[in-house]
Amino acid sequence: MIYHPPTDALPRIFVGEREETRLTTLATSAMQAGRSVLVARVLLAEMERAEIVPDAALPASVVRMNSRVVFDIDGGARREGVVVFPGEANIDEGKISILTPIGAALIGLSPGQMMMLRGADGRAHKLRVISVEAPSPGA
Repeated sequence: MIYHPPTDALPRIFVGEREETRLTTLATSAMQAGRSVLVARVLLAEMERAEIVPDAALPASVVRMNSRVVFDIDGGARREGVVVFPGEANIDEGKISILTPIGAALIGLSPGQMMMLRGADGRAHKLRVISVEAPSPGA
């Protein structure tokens, strides 16, 4: 599950209007179905604190669904992936589900921003976004 530091330490995040609606619906449905409940709660909290902007006004440098993201965890090796909906996730292809701690932490961030998350090992880790490539039109 993602560890949230004090509110003033959370990075400013932006989410497009349609994506906020889709992600809120996804997280709510997951909670009701008892799937990925902890991450779904975190995703809902992220949607509540996000600055919601018109889709056309969302900067290309902001992580959104289907963005290609280069990031690191705890300053380690760079990783690359695409944030996707759960049914499209495939770790071998670098497709990261939004309903994972990494996916939920990435959404709305921009290059240089960091977010804390709690890994499977129970320890807090610092995720840092290095670069973002906007999804291709129609993705």
